Amino acid sequence: QYDSVLFGEHHNNAVNHWLQLRLTKALYEKKKEQLVLGAEMFERHQQESLTNYLNGNLNEKEFKQNTKLWSNYSTDYEPLVNFAKEHHLPFIATNVTRKYASYVAKNGLSSLDTISDQEKKYIAQLPIFIDYKAPGYPEMIEMMGAHSGERAKQFVAAQALKDATMAESILNQYKTGYLFLHFNGDYHSKNYGGIYWYLNYFQPNLKIAVIEVVESNHEHLQLDKKDLE
Repeated sequence: QYDSVLFGEHHNNAVNHWLQLRLTKALYEKKKEQLVLGAEMFERHQQESLTNYLNGNLNEKEFKQNTKLWSNYSTDYEPLVNFAKEHHLPFIATNVTRKYASYVAKNGLSSLDTISDQEKKYIAQLPIFIDYKAPGYPEMIEMMGAHSGERAKQFVAAQALKDATMAESILNQYKTGYLFLHFNGDYHSKNYGGIYWYLNYFQPNLKIAVIEVVESNHEHLQLDKKDLE
C-alpha cells in the first residue's frame, strides 16, 4: 500500500541482497506491472545504457563494457536487474553522476552554477535546499571533527545532492497505484533522513516505508528497544 519503499542496505552484506531479491519477487506477486525498481548503484547518465539492456538492445557483454558498474554488481545487483528485464519492469538509475557530487564536496554547491543545461539533467533541480540538522547530517559533521568547518558542510552538501537527486528520480516516476522499490545504502534513508527526508520535503503526501538493516554478532539477533524506534 506504499508509494515507495526505501531498502537501506549494507553494501557488502550478502544476506541483504538475498532479502532484496526475495522482497522484489514478493512485491511483484502483489503489484505485477505496477512495480518500479531503482537503485543508488546506477547514476542518471547510465539510464540509456541500462534501459537498452532491459529492452534487449544491448546484450550482457555490451552492457557491462559500456557501463561502469559496482564491483559487486554480478553477485548482488545483477539478479535484481535481470528480474526487471525478465518481467519487463522499469529499472531507474536514480543517483547523481558521481563527478558532480565530487565538485560539491570540494567546492560547495555554488560549483554547480557553471555546469551546462545538458549536465543539469544528471542532478536534482537547482537550487537545492539543505537542512544541516536533518537526520544523518549532524553525525557526518561530527565525524569530520569540530575544526573541519566549511569543509564538513561541503561534504554534507555532496551527500544532500545525492539524496535530493535520488528522491527526485523516484518522484519523476511517480504514478498513482504504483510502488517504487528503491535500493540504497543504509545511510541514505536511516532514521528517516536522506532520500526519505527529501521525498517528504518535495511531496509530503507520499506514503513511504523505510527498511533499515540491523546487524548483530549474536547467533540470535538481540535488538534493544531503541533499535526499533
